Amino acid sequence: MFRSLLVIFVVAGSLAFGQESALHADFRREGEHFREACGKFGLKTVFGCAAELFTDHPLHVAVGSIAPQNGFGFGGAFVTHYTPNESWRLSWNADAVVSTNASWRAGAYMKIIHTPVVVIRPVVLKPGEKPPALTVHPYTVFNVYAQSISLNKLNFFGLGNDSTVAGKSLFGMQQTIVGANAIKPVTEWSAISKLNLSLLGEVNGRFVDLRGNHGSSVPSTEALYTEATAPGLTNQPGFVQLSEGVRIKPALGEYFELNYLANFQQFFAPSNSHYSFLRWTIDLGHSFVLYGHTQSSGARDFNGPNECAPSVGAQKCPPVSFSRNLAGSVGVRLLISESINSSSSVVPFYFQPTLGGSDINGAASLSSYQDYRFRAPNILLLRESFEHSIWGPFGFTFVADQGKVALTRGDVGFDHLKHSFGAGITLRGGGLPAVFLTFAWGGNEGTHTTGTVNTTLLGGSSRPSLY
Repeated sequence: MFRSLLVIFVVAGSLAFGQESALHADFRREGEHFREACGKFGLKTVFGCAAELFTDHPLHVAVGSIAPQNGFGFGGAFVTHYTPNESWRLSWNADAVVSTNASWRAGAYMKIIHTPVVVIRPVVLKPGEKPPALTVHPYTVFNVYAQSISLNKLNFFGLGNDSTVAGKSLFGMQQTIVGANAIKPVTEWSAISKLNLSLLGEVNGRFVDLRGNHGSSVPSTEALYTEATAPGLTNQPGFVQLSEGVRIKPALGEYFELNYLANFQQFFAPSNSHYSFLRWTIDLGHSFVLYGHTQSSGARDFNGPNECAPSVGAQKCPPVSFSRNLAGSVGVRLLISESINSSSSVVPFYFQPTLGGSDINGAASLSSYQDYRFRAPNILLLRESFEHSIWGPFGFTFVADQGKVALTRGDVGFDHLKHSFGAGITLRGGGLPAVFLTFAWGGNEGTHTTGTVNTTLLGGSSRPSLY
């Protein structure tokens, strides 16, 4: 990965004398954008200047909540592109951040995007007929990445839905992931083209190293738990992780959108099969757009985590909008994930999903509880959400969660669900990382106030999952 970045620099420097290289042109344009955006005073100028500082390429400031309980990360990011021909586009992202509690993350991410020429047929509209909604063309995308993250403070309360706050302990973890994945839209069959169906595949090498946390009044995990009560606590072998999946993201008319994912993962520990296991996940997202179809501000497959381009080849991220136009949506999500292991194997606790506060990837659930509060090999989560614009990039959100974790697959069901409610303010502007400030209540363990900044730019694709 780093060798690929070096090749880009060498090729750029070897161009004919007097000809501006593509990378040099990017630096020149970034300087021009910054002078233009930051040369005046006013609220719009502040947001515009911040957008250039935190989103432009090839260099920008990288920020984000590195992981729950591990502080706010601050560092730098580098982005560059290369287009060898009209059918392929390559991009490289690299970043490194250090958080306020000395945790850190560093990674390099390469995208190979197939961009064949698409012939767009003209559409003849009848009188009074609305034009079709604008959609992002689905591209075949290959990702290659290497990422390492070190987290100094992670909560562990024991396993299962009946774990207690009295069982709280702390541990640290470093995980290095080296791998690749592919997203292949299925556009050959016109009968299913409206489903926006894609096939997913992934192969990763995962290398985990756990450590104690002894700088707090809360006990370190190895002081309260053993290998029997926290599988994987004393031994963390290397893993080969494979996965296959199917995703559909159809728009049903102007107001209703679906985001369905079915995924099957295999975790193999070649040096110690005692820790090998399988996992399947069903994630069903439903969104009702209140004021008609709008282009989603969610992740775009063709962007890296440090990119926010609205389309392939776009030179700039979308501007921060101060429009008074109304925007809002109602969402319903169902997530079920179950693990499969033999009688002689276990699921390492550091690869088990969690509910409560936010999980290790920063995804919120049962937000009134502490981060990582409930952990088990099997989970079920229901989430109902409402988000609406207030003014410009500022919005209001309300969420209701119901969920549970289970030690066995037979205990996954809709009975004895924990619940939580949350409300807060959101900031979604241009390509700036989304900001959430929420207050959550419900359940029986008090309230929880959180402030988070997304680890990717708005519109950027996600980083490799840590479990």
